Amino acid sequence: MTQTIFILNGPNLNLLGQRQPEIYGHETLHDVQAACAAQAKDLGLAIDFRQSNHEGEIVEMIHEARDKAAGIIINPAAYTHTSVAILDALSAFDGPVIEVHISNVHKRESFRQHSYVSLRADGVIAGLGTAGYSAALRHLAETLRQR
Repeated sequence: MTQTIFILNGPNLNLLGQRQPEIYGHETLHDVQAACAAQAKDLGLAIDFRQSNHEGEIVEMIHEARDKAAGIIINPAAYTHTSVAILDALSAFDGPVIEVHISNVHKRESFRQHSYVSLRADGVIAGLGTAGYSAALRHLAETLRQR
């Protein structure tokens, strides 16, 4: 049975490739999804790739992952810095969680340097561009193999 990884993306990531390409690059979220799907197949994993601009919807996705996912990769975007609700939902998930940020949040405004999600994440990848998703998938595949 193939293990499924939920890849969850927060607000404004639907504009990836259009919004501030000098920070986030020119790849679209669809490009990221296609790359993740191909890599997951090579790793023997399945993905469920989603995006929402609504905090409660992301919480519901995490709740769903409790029954359907072996792990979560999450780019909470702006909710990184504000959402205790997403932290609480992730804390109720038993599998591994990797937090991904396209930009290096530590080189940006001070408010972006705090993450509620990091309090639950098993790993954090920041500043690798969209390649951070690939690194997260490789890490989760290895983590799940070791279990």
